[in-house]
Amino acid sequence: MKKIYIINIILAGLYHSYCNAQQSVSKDTLAEKMLIYQLSNGAWPKQLTDQSVVNYQLPLTEELRQKIRNTGTDHATLDNNATTREINSLIQAFNATKNREYLIAAEKGIDYLLAAQYDNGGFPQYYPNKSLYRAEITYNDNAMINALIVLDNIAKARKGFEEVAPHYKTKAQKAVSKGISCILKTQIIQNGQPSIWAAQYNEKSLTPAQARKFEPASLSTSESVAIVRFLMAQDATAEIQNAVIHAIAWFQQNDIEGYRFDRALNNKTGAYERKLVTDNQSVIWARFYDLKDNRPLFGDRDNSIKYNFEELSEERKNGYAWFGNWPEKLIQKDYPKWKKQHQIQ
Repeated sequence: MKKIYIINIILAGLYHSYCNAQQSVSKDTLAEKMLIYQLSNGAWPKQLTDQSVVNYQLPLTEELRQKIRNTGTDHATLDNNATTREINSLIQAFNATKNREYLIAAEKGIDYLLAAQYDNGGFPQYYPNKSLYRAEITYNDNAMINALIVLDNIAKARKGFEEVAPHYKTKAQKAVSKGISCILKTQIIQNGQPSIWAAQYNEKSLTPAQARKFEPASLSTSESVAIVRFLMAQDATAEIQNAVIHAIAWFQQNDIEGYRFDRALNNKTGAYERKLVTDNQSVIWARFYDLKDNRPLFGDRDNSIKYNFEELSEERKNGYAWFGNWPEKLIQKDYPKWKKQHQIQ
């Protein structure tokens, strides 16, 4: 009886130690919500409400919880920073709390990234949903680049990703290498010279493709800036140097000087509208350029292409970032620093 009594005491002590350890595991409020939103294939949806991205500040009402439970893997996406945002946040939360649930969830997300990548190195906007333009290789809104940055951090064991399971490092290195190969293959050639990149490509032919009706196949400045920055963070091989140098040259040759894209009051309607406003101190770029002759172009919801911004419908004029200064810092600061670092003339 005495032995049984002692064993019971030991077991009780172990149980209480286990319970105390479980209670002492720190939790992160944001990470806890991300666990609830995660889909069965490891990815996350980009929206479940009227907003364009998941708003983790919203209270988890029973109605919202039901929406999450009813959301299938067709909503798994890299669009609007979905999935990569959550992986990065969960890794940060794990490093702060050491709560392994966050690391496990992040690794499930990494598994999704690896599964979504095409053999040619590209990433679709959605996976496994291939309807409409979702299967296209998508640089738009930096979907593919965001995925490659996560994988690059794993491959180089940095920015909190040091703790992921060791087998991910080799897989990530291979995925990044394939991704770089795809980037170099999809740089648009004009008159025998590399230029910049389109926002979307056919996943099989690697030719520029249209996405939504107002997003025609075209050169895309915003996304190309992110691509160049990613390339500059890699080993400066001859191929990467060539791609970066020619992309910067294209940006320099196709800027729009003397204007800014701003909101101006329409005296007739009393409403503020987006317009090109004269400004001698400003340099901007159009979001999209013609693939052949580099004219700024603008797509409308009726699938038409305009070469004059003023010809766009009012809804589209005010509903899209048609101009911006995306390449400015890249040209003025990042590129000179990169050239100096790699002793490039």
